[in-house]
Amino acid sequence: MAAESESADDDSFESSNPAPIGVKLGSTRTVLRYPEDADSGEFTTVRTLTCLALYEDAITGEEKALFGEQAAAEYPDRVEYMLRSGLPEDDERAELAGRFFRELLSANGVPSDSAVVYAIPTMENDAGLENLTEVIESSDIGAHTMRAYPESLCGAIPAMGDGVEAVDDVFISVNMGSTNLEACAYRRGDQLVPFSTGSVTGNDVDRRIVANVEEETQGRVHVDLTTAREYKEEHGNVGGFEPFSDVIQQPGGGSHEFTIKDSVVDALDWYLDAAVDEVANEFLPELANDYMKVYQLSLNNDIAVTGGMACIPGLAEEFERRLCAELDRDVNVVVPDEPDLAAAEGARRIAEKLAGQ
Repeated sequence: MAAESESADDDSFESSNPAPIGVKLGSTRTVLRYPEDADSGEFTTVRTLTCLALYEDAITGEEKALFGEQAAAEYPDRVEYMLRSGLPEDDERAELAGRFFRELLSANGVPSDSAVVYAIPTMENDAGLENLTEVIESSDIGAHTMRAYPESLCGAIPAMGDGVEAVDDVFISVNMGSTNLEACAYRRGDQLVPFSTGSVTGNDVDRRIVANVEEETQGRVHVDLTTAREYKEEHGNVGGFEPFSDVIQQPGGGSHEFTIKDSVVDALDWYLDAAVDEVANEFLPELANDYMKVYQLSLNNDIAVTGGMACIPGLAEEFERRLCAELDRDVNVVVPDEPDLAAAEGARRIAEKLAGQ
């Protein structure tokens, strides 16, 4: 089963030394981080699309499952992205998410004798959060410990230091995800004024790229959301974008080559303006109103920016520049080395602390 990972062996960890595992079950991608073995100091990263395809064995008739990139490639007509809204909304999607998670763990030999921390999004959806909790906590991992922490806190930890220093600090975290834009202030691990909006997301950028491509090519080219996401991830660059060409097959035969000059850049420009507006004019005034001293302290400290959109070259730097202009004051944005893996890595570091208790 395809996943970008190195498998770990269940026998690598003794029961007295549980493996610390970080989990980010995301709307587009799921990430696991855990040690390769008890002594190496190296870590395994499992990163795969959060999707599942069920099919019938041609010989036995038994129902089987594929997940991740393999499912998306082989069964594009029936693959299910069960967390498109960020959480498993109902029983059916919770069941699919549970099947996906079990298949993922089994395929990668994730150790059951483990301390597990999983990142949860900032969303006002009690039923969905309960379903997510059930999906993870009913799995075979986490025999030692199982805890949930906010995704924006987990993601900020690798941005703020080599350990878990962020838990003892006062700061703001902004999570730029596929499904939501999240912002939150943290005071020594306590979550203050959690903010989330679904109106400024990575998925919105994909949809705008689809519309922009059609407009830029005068209606000659129509791309789907998956292609738009690939354009964003492979070619997106704020301040250093270079036009690129692609080819589509024409109905009835033949092909058409086209060049993209503005579609991706315009979508990213919209995202930056909208994200700055939400943080500066929605989240920060609420924080100042409720916790003025925390507001002042946190703006004097680093602002952690994480999530998939922060992977786009130049985006975090431009977010900082526009946020400074909007607030009319200097602020400093810090980004982890791998923003899309940060939540799982931060969760793993917390799990490591819990495992040593």
